[in-house]
Order: sequence, then C-alpha cells, then structure tokens
Amino acid sequence: MLKTQELRLYQKYKQEVVPELMKIFNYKSIMQVPRIEKVVVNMGVGDATQNQDVIKKVQKQLMLITGQAPVIIKAKKSISNFKLRKGMNIGLKVTLRKALMWAFLDKLISIVLPRIRDFKGISSNSFDGRGNYNLGIKEQIIFPELSYDDIDKVRGMDINITTTAKTDKEAYELLRLLGFPFKK
Repeated sequence: MLKTQELRLYQKYKQEVVPELMKIFNYKSIMQVPRIEKVVVNMGVGDATQNQDVIKKVQKQLMLITGQAPVIIKAKKSISNFKLRKGMNIGLKVTLRKALMWAFLDKLISIVLPRIRDFKGISSNSFDGRGNYNLGIKEQIIFPELSYDDIDKVRGMDINITTTAKTDKEAYELLRLLGFPFKK
C-alpha cells in the first residue's frame, strides 16, 4: 500500500511549497497554507445508452488510470432526444484522496500532460472562484497504463482538483509551485 509520506510530490509540497506559500501570502500558521483535498476524475459515456457493455470497458480503463475502482453515475432524468431513461448508466467517476491522489497528480504533471500533442501548457482561467481547478482532457490514450489496442473509442475526461484555498490566486500559486505547467 502507498504511504503518503513516501511520495515525491507530497515531499515537494511539504518541503518546498508550504514555506514558499507562507512567504508569498504572509501566513502566520502552517494550517493556513492551502492544500489539495481531493481529485475527482469524471468520464461521460454517452454510448452507454445503446450498449451497456461500453461501461465495463471504460470502467476498466479508468481503474487502470487512477488505481481505484470508479463509481457508476446514473441519469437523473429521462431525455427522449438522447434516448436516455432515468436510472441508465451514463458515466463514471473516481474520487482520489491522500496517497492515491498525490501519486495520480505526480503522474499527471510529470508524464501525462507532456504527452499531449502540441502541448503549450494548461489554462489558468479554469479556476471556479473558490480555489478549485478543472482540467479537461480530450483523449484518454495519453495515459501510459492504457494500450492503444484496448481502446475502442477515444474519450475525454474531466479532472477536478479541490483545494482548501480561499481565492483563485492562492490556488494558482499552490498548483504552480507543485509543478503544473500553466500557459505563460
């Protein structure tokens, strides 16, 4: 089992990011320094309305990517134009915390994002006003755990990073110091 204290990105957070944030924002206590609470990875599977076997394939892929079993999301209401009935499986989500979260973020920053074609950095406009960051990925093939042969269709995913930061500026500095490649 992974231990949070042994992870590279967590060590960087404790040793470099916390002192730097205390200096930048003049915090009086270490407890005031923003930290990452959780990471939620969502994948919508619209094809599942016609073929329920797609959910199982995507579930396996998401499990390989995150290291944790995803939860199946069901439709909240029926929409006739999309052939969607209330209660049908239409998506998957994984909530990562502690050691798995730090391992996933480390992999995202150092391996996955640089593998994106024509990558010029992630947008700094994706903060929600309360210090949380949302990142959309267009294709799941950029994750090294997935084999190109196993993928039936290229699907995107949303990655939501929830922090304890009060403002977007604090959250931006936290993620920047952790190594997120923001556009200049």
